[in-house]
Amino acid sequence: MPDTILPTSEAAACCEPSCCADIETSARSTKSADTSVRQKVRSGYASIARGESSSCCGTDDTDATLFAQGVGYKAEELAVLPEGTNLGLSCGNPTALAQLQPGEVVLDLGAGAGFDALLASAQVGAEGQVIGVDMTPEMVDRARANALTYAEHTGIDNIEFRLGKIEHLPVADGSIDVILSNCVINLSPDKPQVWQEIARVLKPNGRVSVSDIALKRPLPDQVLDAVEALIGCVAGAVLITDTEVMVREAGLIDVALEEKDGHIAAMETWHDPLYREIQDGLPPETVPADFITSLSVSARKPEAN
Repeated sequence: MPDTILPTSEAAACCEPSCCADIETSARSTKSADTSVRQKVRSGYASIARGESSSCCGTDDTDATLFAQGVGYKAEELAVLPEGTNLGLSCGNPTALAQLQPGEVVLDLGAGAGFDALLASAQVGAEGQVIGVDMTPEMVDRARANALTYAEHTGIDNIEFRLGKIEHLPVADGSIDVILSNCVINLSPDKPQVWQEIARVLKPNGRVSVSDIALKRPLPDQVLDAVEALIGCVAGAVLITDTEVMVREAGLIDVALEEKDGHIAAMETWHDPLYREIQDGLPPETVPADFITSLSVSARKPEAN
């Protein structure tokens, strides 16, 4: 809903103590809700990073490998990654879709243990650079350790990981050629701000390649309220149409969205616990794929005038 601008006299009349208190209470409530979501996500991923719990998409390295192959990764590229880099948290392969070129500067949003960032580093080569950003200190530590191991085995040392929120990226304006993100933006409590940040840090003509969970239609409240669903990138997902609006309102052009249901099918085939929880909360005679899809989003920043 667009903001309503009141005439000065009406605005003054509204700002009685009780009215202003209601506004302030609402603002605090919204901020508190955003903080709660962020804390749940950070706590869940910290637990995964420490090895205290598995991802929603697999219970061991074999499951994670099969899952990654199911959403578009090749066995040979997975084989060169350090053990524990692939946490089974993907919902697509944005690195492949981005068609990275040698020498490009790449930014990975929500880099986790370094999975897509390391794959990107090999593609952009020594002349390029990859920056991974994650808000979970445990994930950043793990990603940095994986990058050191990767560099020792491959000689590729063009990557760094920074602690930060994707709503406020620790990256300079207009400094990035390509932005990647894999199953992360849906977890943000302020998705429009994420897309604004993407537009800010991209160079003119820079491009975006995102794989994300999106909704074909709204999920029941029972599913939305499950913490496991939130950590599994489902409860925070928005409608496909809403995603397109946010991308365009950030000023990006050449927007293309493609639904890919292989991610949801993989969850069903491997008897994923998150899939079962979602299924239990759905109306009779419906399945998760009726509501949820993996969405590939590509776009670019206009050239400078």
